[in-house]
Amino acid sequence: MSTFADMKKQRKSNLTSLIKETEKITSPNVFGDTDDRFWRPELDKSGNGYAVVRFLPAPDGEDLPWARMWNHGFQGPGGWYIENSLTTLGQKDPVSEHNSQLWNSGIEANKEVARKQKRRLNYTANVYIIKDPAHPENEGQVKFYRFGKKIFDKINDLMNPEFEDESPVNPFDLWEGANFKMKIRKIEGYSNYDKSEFETPTALLDDEARLEEIWKSEFSLKELVSTDKFKTFEELKIKLDKVLGLGTENIPPAFSLPKDKTEDVPFDGGVPIQTTPKPAAESEDNDEEALGYFQKLAETA
Repeated sequence: MSTFADMKKQRKSNLTSLIKETEKITSPNVFGDTDDRFWRPELDKSGNGYAVVRFLPAPDGEDLPWARMWNHGFQGPGGWYIENSLTTLGQKDPVSEHNSQLWNSGIEANKEVARKQKRRLNYTANVYIIKDPAHPENEGQVKFYRFGKKIFDKINDLMNPEFEDESPVNPFDLWEGANFKMKIRKIEGYSNYDKSEFETPTALLDDEARLEEIWKSEFSLKELVSTDKFKTFEELKIKLDKVLGLGTENIPPAFSLPKDKTEDVPFDGGVPIQTTPKPAAESEDNDEEALGYFQKLAETA
């Protein structure tokens, strides 16, 4: 048990610890996630970030090096709807069915609502963290990294090059893959990943035993999209009706939404959505950020 004198001596170090905790709470990167298997590069006060990672091959006993998840994150008159979509499992989902009804109504305002409520796609992969300037203690660890279409397109471009003088590269290969340099900039309030790039293909490490250790330390990706991660259609339908203020027999006129010029842009986690949603500005890879941000708001509302 500490004495009063000990407490007095430790007060400066206690202040340092408290400052670090407040930085975690106020950081734009923190969305209330409690799963420490997940990692994301921390942004500085200007909204910029840098890290180097290596995408890892499929875990032992699994076929793919990534898991794909569709989900929804939006606010209606009755609160927030932040749920995984059953379409991930190839099943019918009440939001998708409701959006189809809105779209097929032929009413432009209903189409606008359907756009705002559309499903969002994100991917999760195991990564080996090579360089994390903001948190060097993460270097050398295997973590989950969740990302959106922008980064997946860069992966796909590496595996399927556009020009005939370019050779396909499997970025998930431990020996002939490539490290990924994450260069994040804040542009017009949103995270931009355009300058992120893969390095020249090379082995992750020269130590075969260490490579095997890294591979065996990967987390299961199938577990992320197992059926217990999804509510049933009936549970989701009840939640959707509550959020949108719907009865079971009809679809009400769309609640007021400004007209948006964009067809396929996700909400960005940096701008809180209002009760009457504003048009979503263009963002680059922020589906996961947005859903985490909305989840945090929903939990504190």
